[in-house]
Amino acid sequence: MLRLAGTMGTLVTCRAVSKHFGTRTLFDGLSIGFVDDERVGFVGPNGSGKTTFLKILAGLEQADGGEVNRRRSARIGFLPQEDRFSDGDTVASVLGDALADHPMESYERDTQVAIILSRFGFEHPDGGVAELSGGWRKRLAVAREIIQQPDLLLMDEPTNHLDLEGIAWLEKMLSGVSFAFVAVSHDRYFLENVTNRVVELNPVYPDGYFSVSGSYSVFLEKRSDFLEAQKAQQATLANIVRREVAFLKSNSKAQRTKSKSRIEDAYRLKDELRELSQRNARTTVAGIDFDSTGRRSKKLLDAGGLSKTLGGKLLFEDVSLLLSPGTRVGLLGANGSGKTTLIRVLTGALSPDTGSVELAEDLQIVVFDQNREELPQDVTLRWALAGDNESVDFRGRNIHISAWAGQFLFSSRQLELPVGELSGGEQARVLIARLMLRPADVLVLDEPTNDLDIASLDVLEDSLTDFAGAIVLVTHDRFMLDRVCTEILGLDGSGRVGRYVNCAQWQAAQARIASGKEVKPSRNKSGKSKTRVDDGGLTASEKKELQEMEETILEAEDRVEQCVKATEDPEVAGDHIEAQKRWEELESARQHVERLYARWEQLEERKN
Repeated sequence: MLRLAGTMGTLVTCRAVSKHFGTRTLFDGLSIGFVDDERVGFVGPNGSGKTTFLKILAGLEQADGGEVNRRRSARIGFLPQEDRFSDGDTVASVLGDALADHPMESYERDTQVAIILSRFGFEHPDGGVAELSGGWRKRLAVAREIIQQPDLLLMDEPTNHLDLEGIAWLEKMLSGVSFAFVAVSHDRYFLENVTNRVVELNPVYPDGYFSVSGSYSVFLEKRSDFLEAQKAQQATLANIVRREVAFLKSNSKAQRTKSKSRIEDAYRLKDELRELSQRNARTTVAGIDFDSTGRRSKKLLDAGGLSKTLGGKLLFEDVSLLLSPGTRVGLLGANGSGKTTLIRVLTGALSPDTGSVELAEDLQIVVFDQNREELPQDVTLRWALAGDNESVDFRGRNIHISAWAGQFLFSSRQLELPVGELSGGEQARVLIARLMLRPADVLVLDEPTNDLDIASLDVLEDSLTDFAGAIVLVTHDRFMLDRVCTEILGLDGSGRVGRYVNCAQWQAAQARIASGKEVKPSRNKSGKSKTRVDDGGLTASEKKELQEMEETILEAEDRVEQCVKATEDPEVAGDHIEAQKRWEELESARQHVERLYARWEQLEERKN
């Protein structure tokens, strides 16, 4: 640590702060404070004003009402979503310039820069910023704030542009800092790992926000309890109001004899009910539901022996992959390791150097492009959602454009807005809405989580889990990968591809590589890759078990496929007892496969 923690106490206090954009209210009457030693996760739906609120805390933007009081001696840093550097900057010059206003001798400045360079892993101080990858630019942007020794660091989506290695580094770094921070993020594992308080900015709450001390998982529990209680309160209040109104309407004499205060109470209760109903209505989330073609072909996409080199760099070789209905493959790897290139090869947008990709006849592949090149920025939201039509055809039903827009949380007033004026999260929802109109055999999603709020991520995950076709998913969202994917392919960027059961197994393998214990993938008879290391440290029976594990897992996966076919047998559709039995057998088979993978991972860890 560069310095000791400052004096305990309040760093920033907001009283009745409000902010409006035209006729739209972001937040109103917001009163909240942040103190030393707090590590705050700041969440909320898209458009709730999280970024704006951070800028107000930092003094970069003015509130429309209320006041913001900052501790006089407090240094407040701000890390924006997009990293901004000047032309010609070097890594060292960025850090040196950050200390320009700090009273210190040049040798002190050089020492501080050297410490940060070492701490953040920069090996070439004189290297140009323009030559850095997105992940290393983000790391430099964080370093620029850290070197100024803030008392409070405000971070807007700090995991953006970071691969899993970068996110793990950021989590480790933040766990050891001596200052307080507030981080806007939709990365749920990140929030769980680094925060000790979570605040949700959302008009669904009476105060405009909900704050819980503890981890993100604790926050979810408390939040669920609060919202359930608030809905129950609405139901109770609605019953009271109905009784009062019915009585007053049915008995005019009672209305004359009731005290004036009692009548006023009835109208006050109606106002409270209206306000409570409006708050609860804001819990609505986007209606994401991808449509599959229903094709049951076992081989939707069969890729064998794929390799690709770009710019003289071998990205992957000897990759084989079979996509069947229900297969959900996650692609993991550092930025630039070849994930998007592999997707382009699988979809036919790029030819492999070796190998082939065989597609089922008339295969329908729907692609979510991380660069959103398919989404024109100069058209209106109305046109982006429905073209020149007043309705869309979704699964054979005509849905009016206003209702379709509402399903993705857009109001009718927004339909004439240019797409370019929508937020990143709103544009992501537009693209998802367009993709939902195209029935698919295979969904290919390249970074679909960018800019989506947590509520939308939950719905997206539900839809992907329920999708009947195959999925190829590229994302750095570990929570989504673990929840959605049935298997993970890890690309190391130098040609090797390994197969993993979850993100933790991938990260463990990367840790072994970093420690010098090389992990080399081998090919199994199904064409899928697995990681293999020397088997020292195991008993003879365990070595035999490990040698046979490959075949054991293949047999277990075949059993799962048999169970899937059994559940799809139309002859048992009307026999709920037999259908339940077959579903239980399928679940048991799947759990057996998971146990085998867990055992495989355990043996690999012990053999070293």
